[in-house]
Amino acid sequence: MTGCTVSGVCHGTLGELYQGPLRAGPDPDIAVVSFPVDRHSWVHFTHGTDPPNPLPLGEKSATAARLFLEHFGLTLPPGRWSAHSDLRMGVGMASSTADIVATLRCLFRLFTLPYDADVVLGVLAAIERADSVFLDEFALYLSGRHRVVRRLGTDIGFHTAYITEPGTVDTAAVTSLLLAHYRRHGEEYERCLTDLLKGFASGDPAAVARAATASAALSQSVLPKASFDSMLAHQERFGADGVFVAHTGCLIGYLFPGRLDADLKSELSAFFHSLGHQCSFAPGGYG
Repeated sequence: MTGCTVSGVCHGTLGELYQGPLRAGPDPDIAVVSFPVDRHSWVHFTHGTDPPNPLPLGEKSATAARLFLEHFGLTLPPGRWSAHSDLRMGVGMASSTADIVATLRCLFRLFTLPYDADVVLGVLAAIERADSVFLDEFALYLSGRHRVVRRLGTDIGFHTAYITEPGTVDTAAVTSLLLAHYRRHGEEYERCLTDLLKGFASGDPAAVARAATASAALSQSVLPKASFDSMLAHQERFGADGVFVAHTGCLIGYLFPGRLDADLKSELSAFFHSLGHQCSFAPGGYG
């Protein structure tokens, strides 16, 4: 068994297609439809002869491992943890949630236990407000209550061109600011979410992209992106269906219905460079 490795993998996000209240009212819940991206966090455990080293992903993942072991009454065998991530921290890629889920998936495989989403949810609820990256589909999710309101399937997908603006955002620090904003604009958010859910129900990526753009525009008055106005003004020029953001992060990008060719990638790169940013390209969603 020495030298045998098991791994857990979890995708991250490019922010959200929607973040706002679940419904208009004086006491809003923060609801999100995360935007999955084909970028990942990996956690590996290699059997060995020495006691396990500390998990190299920080306190939250270490706490997740401890809670998992306590829940099942298990003890780690001798061996070594290692990890790798494509996901930048603090910008809206769900890096910490993906690290936790990858850790738990590694542990399920290490102990040959069937994957249990309820256990994952329980661990996440004990640690942080989370994204729905533990699901392999879109979902309307209450991030604070850790509750899946509606599963939205895997029919919608986009190609993206995105940038990361400077800085990081502490989600916990801005929660009260967001809730006050949601109370002021509850009806606008309710219309936006209704349109988004209709787009998912009918399998209409363009409708989903329009609603995502509306959600991004609403977030401008509370956590603005410096590039938003320029990107919106040039959306038609590039043939994008919409604009998405990490509502409590630093990402902003275009949603495209199909794969980008080399010429369009070059034009987009020049445009974003003129705004002072290097752009990246990645598929998002599942379609």
